[in-house]
Amino acid sequence: MPNAVVLVSGGLDSATVAAIAKQEGFTVYALSMDYGQRHRLELDAAKRVVASLGIEHHATVNIDLRVFGGSSLTADIDVPKARSLEHIGTGIPSTYVPARNTIFLGLALAYAEVNHAEDIFIGVNALDYSGYPDCRPEFIRAFEQVGNLATKAGIEGRQRLTIHTPLMHFDKAAIIGRGTILGVDFSQTLSCYDPAPPNRACGACDSCLLRRKGFQEAGIADPTHYQLRHT
Repeated sequence: MPNAVVLVSGGLDSATVAAIAKQEGFTVYALSMDYGQRHRLELDAAKRVVASLGIEHHATVNIDLRVFGGSSLTADIDVPKARSLEHIGTGIPSTYVPARNTIFLGLALAYAEVNHAEDIFIGVNALDYSGYPDCRPEFIRAFEQVGNLATKAGIEGRQRLTIHTPLMHFDKAAIIGRGTILGVDFSQTLSCYDPAPPNRACGACDSCLLRRKGFQEAGIADPTHYQLRHT
């Protein structure tokens, strides 16, 4: 079985991607990031997701993007709440973390090289993606080109990198439907940008609103524990 690195945040997208990688016959090396994010509870969710999918390899990288700030996830900036679904995706919100996916994919590339993996899976999405520029197909293809020029294994012809984005053109309802078919336990996931311990989503941030909408449109019960207040 070929090895693949899968970026696992603890949310429903990355959980579904990990399940897809397993279904496609890869030995999954899950990789999570502790980057000083406001919603560090997602790291506990990532551990639960990895365990529930029977993934044996899971590494967490510690970096502190609070040094740079510039995002409501890494600085003292309010997380947007109660935005209309029409408003979500019409611009780049404050939850955008500068260069986050570039950094994450760079670390995934290193993890892939040392584990003899030619495949990286990431749960980016061009539909319900809140306007993030590093979730677009053109960014992924450009990074794939860079990745094939950046490693010793690539230069020596031992690695030909492919970045897989199986959810790129799925909306949240389709992602939830696919994950359900693959047996993903969405009760183990956390999507919220501003959760409260132990595992309670705010219910009002962009991510929560998209998640709720996805479950409603998929006709599947939402197992998420939301806070009573939606402010």
